[in-house]
Amino acid sequence: MTRRSTRRIEILPDHVANQIAAGEVVERPASVVKELVENAIDAGARRVDIGLRNGGKTEIRVSDDGSGMEEGDALLAIERHATSKIRSANDLRAVRSFGFRGEALPSIAAVSRFELHTAVRAGEGVRVRVDFGRIRGADAVARRRGTTVSVRALFHDLPARAKFLKTAAAETRAAGEALVLLALANPGVGFRLVSNRRTSLDLAPARDTLGRIGQMWADLAATLIPVGKAEGDVRVHGFVQRPDAARARGGRRYAFVNDRPFRDPGLVRLVDEAFRTTVVEGLRPSLFLWIEIPPERVDVNVHPAKAEVRFRDRQQVETAVQRAVRNALARLDSTKPIGPSAARVASGRGGGDGHPERGREAVEMPQFALFVSGRDDKDPGSTDERGVDSHAPDDAEAFSGPELWQLHDRYILAATREGLLIVDQHSAHERVLYEEIMARFEAGGGTSQALLFPATLQFSPPEAAALEDLSGFLRRLGFELEPFGDRTWLLRAAPAPHARFDPERCLREMVRELAEGSPLVDSARNQHERIAMSMACKGAIKAGQHISPEEARELFDRLFATELPGHDVHGRPTIVRLSVEELDRRFGRH
Repeated sequence: MTRRSTRRIEILPDHVANQIAAGEVVERPASVVKELVENAIDAGARRVDIGLRNGGKTEIRVSDDGSGMEEGDALLAIERHATSKIRSANDLRAVRSFGFRGEALPSIAAVSRFELHTAVRAGEGVRVRVDFGRIRGADAVARRRGTTVSVRALFHDLPARAKFLKTAAAETRAAGEALVLLALANPGVGFRLVSNRRTSLDLAPARDTLGRIGQMWADLAATLIPVGKAEGDVRVHGFVQRPDAARARGGRRYAFVNDRPFRDPGLVRLVDEAFRTTVVEGLRPSLFLWIEIPPERVDVNVHPAKAEVRFRDRQQVETAVQRAVRNALARLDSTKPIGPSAARVASGRGGGDGHPERGREAVEMPQFALFVSGRDDKDPGSTDERGVDSHAPDDAEAFSGPELWQLHDRYILAATREGLLIVDQHSAHERVLYEEIMARFEAGGGTSQALLFPATLQFSPPEAAALEDLSGFLRRLGFELEPFGDRTWLLRAAPAPHARFDPERCLREMVRELAEGSPLVDSARNQHERIAMSMACKGAIKAGQHISPEEARELFDRLFATELPGHDVHGRPTIVRLSVEELDRRFGRH
């Protein structure tokens, strides 16, 4: 008797396979909004309107003025793996469009009541209707050029999926955030989002990326500074927030690669690392970063929703990002201004056509070109196209430096070509000492000066234990200590960072802070940083100490020789800028 075989493996019907595939592409209404708006942008749309009902659970409607489709293409568009973006596997290595897999429309149509209205020219178009993966018809309709997609009853046939959707308000917020990403990546496109007949976002085409940011967050845009750096064929540009404007919550952080939004917590951590010692620990500066890289050197096909990417040479990208942000923080425009200050774009591409002016490498100029010489009797209003005084000397040797004034034994004032710098002498000296101490550690140690009479210092038990642990580091810093009984040391030599330095007081305060901890030293990554931060804070010139013009000049010059002259080690500004424009505004000259 022949045993009858039972087939256990079956090929799924197309509509079932599409519903399974939809699980990767369509997670929630926001996923639908993202895919449909990306299609509209790929079609060359200059205006995209999005309508939601019940957070998109009842209906999502996306209309655009893009190129539209003929009837044949409209029918093919709802077939899986039908796409106009690629023709071969090689094309995947150079994808620049948002969509390219040919999965979005069939996946959406598999889990909804789906209608596609489209026309390549005003007049006769086509309407395609699909109910949960089954084509119900295609007929002619009159419409304008472009495409409108209506998605109703999302997941109605899949209650297990529908129950995981959040409230209508939460789904609306998610859809809005998806649209914000696309709006940032495409400033030349206008967008409108209407939810339950209420307009929640209405953006006209913007001139550039900063204009688009300003449309959505005007106050934030005024605190941004341009970022720009190239490393080989990788270019990073965009904006980061001035350190003084950073907040613990609410920071907006967006990254794009070749205009495609993506998530990468590792790169965001690198940016936070670049901000170290310029902001208080725990603050979150906003960032808007674009990475331009040859498309064959980044894989955008590693995530079902294309939310993540993989770089062929990640180290090169990381280096470019960190240097771009660090360079921006080293510039004077990263310091705190008095009065309103809009972000400036050093240079960029595009203009009224909507191509972004996202910031580029800042114009390189010698430091002395920023200031008004104390001996310069020429007209300071005569400037070249960069805003630099045309009478400025050709080299630093011919430049006497700006005139400096000490104000209330706390601040040093210096005239610049654009106004006035106000330098906090204590914070400035902190930055100078911190970087000089770290450099000494890297070089193997610093110099010390013998005390005329050794100082006898006694410490508490916790302080004595800390001193034992740190004695080697302190010796490299220049402190020569000798045990002298129970919890007692002789201080025989010490560094001499300035004429008013009190080595005994500085060492006591340092040891106490290092033993007990503080927000400053607790933020350090290692013992070198802990000691350098503490020494810089305790050893710096104090507010209220009078300094001579020569000392002020030396401090000023040393400050502008540091990597980050505008910020002390606590995350506070060392410099505040007051522009002539702001003074004119205060005096009613505008």
